[in-house]
Amino acid sequence: MIKLHHVPQSRSMRTLWLLHELDVPFEVVLHPFDKSLRDPAYLTISPAGRVPSLEIDGETIFETGAIGEYLCEVFSPDGLGRMPGTPERKDWLVWMHFAETISQHCAALTQQHIALRDDAMRSPIVMKLEAARINKCYDALEARLAGQEYLLNSGFTAADIGVGQAVYLGQYFAKTNDHPNVAAWFERISKRDGFVKSLPTGKTLFDQRFFEPWPIV
Repeated sequence: MIKLHHVPQSRSMRTLWLLHELDVPFEVVLHPFDKSLRDPAYLTISPAGRVPSLEIDGETIFETGAIGEYLCEVFSPDGLGRMPGTPERKDWLVWMHFAETISQHCAALTQQHIALRDDAMRSPIVMKLEAARINKCYDALEARLAGQEYLLNSGFTAADIGVGQAVYLGQYFAKTNDHPNVAAWFERISKRDGFVKSLPTGKTLFDQRFFEPWPIV
């Protein structure tokens, strides 16, 4: 049995989407976005107190990139994965882990707009810089997707899942209006059943659809 520890609209959504695409049996343990992730019992599963973490075959694994690589190796080496020695292995790895490049900026903006306790702690400069960095990531994706439907020439893989989930979060802070290839690609992959099933069904982390950077005064 596979058990995923998950906070809706966090990085663990990436793993949830992948599990749905793999069509394997799994259980989801929902956690709130709060200090309960620092509970000593959970720290035995995820030492940094973060999601996702995965319990599988009596073992635990954490970090989204590692989880994605492992699940593909076990359940879909030639489908959603690209294994060592195959022509697309290098590109698959690059884009699998590019998801985290986007996610780190999303995490910083989530902290600025949502997690900090009061407005005096928020920085309009950080908001503006991090949103601009997401747009730089969109630039890289726009170039990669020119003339192709997915991040790899051969078709949809776990790399599209990882980066797609990061762009899903990124759009709360930086729109894709100036990146038509990215917008078309995201529209394509977000119609997949796996993505739809990974969306939150109850209370969400974000209480609005878009967060503008505050003006710098």
